[in-house]
Amino acid sequence: MVIKVFLASSSGSTAIKKKQQDVLGFLEALKVDYAPLDIACSEDNRMWMRENVPVEKKPTNGIPLPPQIFNEESYCGDYETFFDAKEDNAVYAFLGLPPPPGSKEAKEAYLLENGPVENGTIVNGTDDAEDEENLEAEEENIDDDTLKAPVKEEEAQEEVEDEEAKGEDDQPVSEEEEELRQLEEEEAPEEEEEEEVTEEAEEEEDE
Repeated sequence: MVIKVFLASSSGSTAIKKKQQDVLGFLEALKVDYAPLDIACSEDNRMWMRENVPVEKKPTNGIPLPPQIFNEESYCGDYETFFDAKEDNAVYAFLGLPPPPGSKEAKEAYLLENGPVENGTIVNGTDDAEDEENLEAEEENIDDDTLKAPVKEEEAQEEVEDEEAKGEDDQPVSEEEEELRQLEEEEAPEEEEEEEVTEEAEEEEDE
């Protein structure tokens, strides 16, 4: 992939010249292969740049100013977006290129994907204290469940016994049992009367 930098070699604007030099100098420092395309000497370069810069990146007059940066046919950005990427150590991402191993941008990209690294191992972002707290909480939950289990079994046994007792009370009484109970109730007063008569007779004899 070749980075294309559209610039104007004969521009009379000092600001444009400075921006162009800044972009080219930084690409050379990074040893990034690029192709400078002069729009001042080539009408084709000028027309291609104007047609391929996105509408939202064009000024109100519709004519984008150099430098404009492309990765092959893909638009990367203008000087302002290039400058922001440089400040954020994200130039390779801006250019659509993989950062070289060992570069600051490569390290930051690795940290974003995998987290911090200590002694060759990836740290998952939690410390030992948090792990211990989580373990203690799990053990407490296990103890609570173990204590609650016998209590629940006792409650269940009591409910079964209550249901059985209730069932016995609610059982229907047969006709024979009902008659026997009535006879017992009738005989009880007679026995009491006989006892009273016997007591009176004994008192008379004593007199």
